[in-house]
Order: sequence, then structure tokens, then C-alpha cells
Amino acid sequence: MSILCCVPVLECVYCLGCAHWLWKKCLYTAGHESENWGLATSDEFEPIPSLCRLILALYEEDLHDPMWAPPGGYGIKPHHVILKKDYDQTEGRVTPYMIYLDHDHGDVVLAIRGLNLAKGNDYAVLLDNKLGQAKFDGGYVHNGLLKAAIWVFEEEHKVLRELLEANPSYSLTFVGHSLGAGVVSLLVLFVIQNRARLGNIERKRIRCFAIAPPRCMSLHLAVTYADVINSVVLQDDFLPRTTTALEDVFKSIICLPCLLCLTCLKDTFTFEEKKLKDTRRLYAPGRLYHIIVRKPLRLGRYPPVVRTAVPVDGRFEQIVLSCNATADHAIIWIERESQRALDLLLEEDQVMQIPVEQKIVRQKSIVEDHDEEYRAAIMKAASLNIPMSPSPSYGTFHDTEEGESSAESSIEGSSSSWSFNGMRRKWNQFIDRHFPVSDDSEHMIFKNKESQALLCGQET
Repeated sequence: MSILCCVPVLECVYCLGCAHWLWKKCLYTAGHESENWGLATSDEFEPIPSLCRLILALYEEDLHDPMWAPPGGYGIKPHHVILKKDYDQTEGRVTPYMIYLDHDHGDVVLAIRGLNLAKGNDYAVLLDNKLGQAKFDGGYVHNGLLKAAIWVFEEEHKVLRELLEANPSYSLTFVGHSLGAGVVSLLVLFVIQNRARLGNIERKRIRCFAIAPPRCMSLHLAVTYADVINSVVLQDDFLPRTTTALEDVFKSIICLPCLLCLTCLKDTFTFEEKKLKDTRRLYAPGRLYHIIVRKPLRLGRYPPVVRTAVPVDGRFEQIVLSCNATADHAIIWIERESQRALDLLLEEDQVMQIPVEQKIVRQKSIVEDHDEEYRAAIMKAASLNIPMSPSPSYGTFHDTEEGESSAESSIEGSSSSWSFNGMRRKWNQFIDRHFPVSDDSEHMIFKNKESQALLCGQET
């Protein structure tokens, strides 16, 4: 056709299409994924910089004599470190981690560091996965990360239980970076399913912060556990957007820019509906916090802005063609930018001079807003008919509680059944009803044999 008309029509269309795609990708560095998200507040974002420094402390050989401490130090007390395990103690099952008793914030923290490029065992954890290989709680998760999470739980659940029993008002926090973020994300899922082994700790006392996480769980799990898991992503970080098999990324680490470009082309021209219908497709977990530090076609960094949401579609679906795609993954940069963002948020609070009582009211409103956003995300996932998505009657939320009249249950179902408290209460009743704990065993769902089978990669 182009030859007969003496005009290269097809070639012009092809060039215009490529130019449009490149132009779109150049503008994509502005954080288009989160442009419609709400702004985070200082109250909800406050723990993140200190937890980043806690992960950085894992790289120190001697916390009493640190060599790589950031300005202001790590903000931890070495004598409050309950345990710290290196690769020799973890037997290559997981990256180094430690348990820290934070008396200042009333917290028991388990922190896991990220992948070490010089350790083959870390690659083995990432390579141990195929699409649809590991099922968990009605969805799919990353197989290698799940086995690492179960190993950590089996090793440390007694220590965590003793700490929680000795400090009954403390919360239990899991935090990790990169590979460690994927491990703690699946670890908190396993903990919630086995709360009896931690002394029946309430779900509201459990939280998780995944810093620069990999895509490790299916969409309905990512949305369902958004009340517990919080993911932090710095601008153009490639890992939360990497939909290709992780083994391809790390096998081609030398040619990573070319691989990212090819993956970006594939994802760009894949319909959103097709992605959502793939039940095996993995996503970044939980509620997302996106730190924006750059603007398109401009040099330098700008005052960071933090946006947060529980998105369903458009959940970091496309890799950004940016020279900062790998640099934004570094925990050092995430710690710096998150601290800058928190400082700006605190300055705004000081300018507003919010009284203590109003701060309490604002914290309550934040919880209510998160409740509504969480409910909207579940409803949207159900409306899109995503396979295995949580329905509005997820679990036994539609059941009438014992001792309730039908009128009372209908009123509660219309008003408070969507709230976090109502969902947690009914979830606990569901667990107690269908998975009772025997007197001679503290196991709830996963037995020792099943856990060992998962660790060994066997079918239960």
C-alpha cells in the first residue's frame, strides 16, 4: 500500500505511534499512578523514616560502634536489640534480620534487610517461584518468599510471644526492604492466620511496613490485608512495577535497562482487563505510599510529596523508563526522602498549630478515611469481577452474630459492618468457629507437618 500510493503511510503511522509512546513514558516519571491519590499526613507517615533507619542498622557489624550511621544516628538503643541473625544463623533461608524492643514507641519490631547481590542464597529465594505455584488464603503468593516467611515464623514465634506477653500493650511490627519486604508481607499473612501461637494477639496490634516491596501476592490478598500492610515506594522504583518473572530480572542484571524497556513495552500494550483477570498475577501488597520527589522534564529533586491509597486497578502496572528506576530502590535514598517528607509534614503541622485535642480528632478522622477507602477498594474489586476478589460479604461478615436479632444485624450491616472494627470482630469469630484451638496444641491453621512441607516444597 505504501509503495502503490508513493507515501510511506504504514511507516509514518508506526513512527508516530512510537513517538507517542516515548513521549508518554517521558512524562510518566511525574508519578501518574498516584496523581489522584490523597495526601498522607504526618501521623500515619511518622514511623516510616525510623523503620528505614532500623533496616540500615542491619548492615552494621557492631551497633555499639557503627560505621555507616546516617546523620543523627540510627535512633536505636543497642541493648534493646533482642537478637540479630546473620547469614550464618539463617542458613541461607532468608536475609539477615533482628528483633528490636522499642520502648519509646511501645513496639516489638522484626526487621529484615534486602537482597545481597553477592549472596547466591538470596537469588535462590527469588528464583523459587512460578506463576500459580503457591496458594495462600484463597489467592496466590510468591513461593520462595512464603517459605522464607514460614521459616522465620517457626524460628522466632516463641521469642515474639514472650515479648508480647511481657509487654501486653505493645504492638507487633514487621518491616523489610526489597526481598525482606516481600518476606515480611507474607510473614504477616501467616501471623494473622496463626495468631494463637503468638498468644492470640489482636489483629489491630499487628502492622507491616514493606519498603520497596516486590510483587508478592495476588490482587485480592493485597486489597484484603491493606488494613495491616503498608508499602512504601520512592518515585520510579522498578521492583514494585516488575511484572516479569524475577528470575529474568536477576539473570539479566547486566542488561537490566534493555530488559526493563522490553517489559515496559509488553505491559504498555496489554489491556488492563486482561491483567486483572489473571488470578496468578502478583502485585505490591497492601496500602501504598508513593513518595514523589521529581517532576517531568525538570532537573533536580523537589520537596517530596507523599500520596497514599488502596488502589485496585493501576496498581504500579507499568515500569517507568527513568535513569532513577534502580536508584530509587536503594534504602539509603528512601530513608533520606522519607525523612525530608516527614519534616515537611511536621512543619506544616507547626504552622497550623494544631492543639492536642484536634490532633486526636484528626487521627480518628484518618482512621475513618482509611476505613472508607478500604471498603471502596474491596467493593471495586468485587464490581470488576476479579477472580477470587473479596466480596462485600467476605468471610462470614454477612452472618448474624450470636445473640443478635435480625433487626440489629441488619442495622449493623448497613452501618458498621464495613468498618475495620466490625470486620476484625467477625473475622475473629469466624476463626474461633471454624478453626478452634485444642488444649494440647497452640496451632490454628497450619500444623507443624504442613509448615515443614511448605518449607521443603512438598504438597500437603
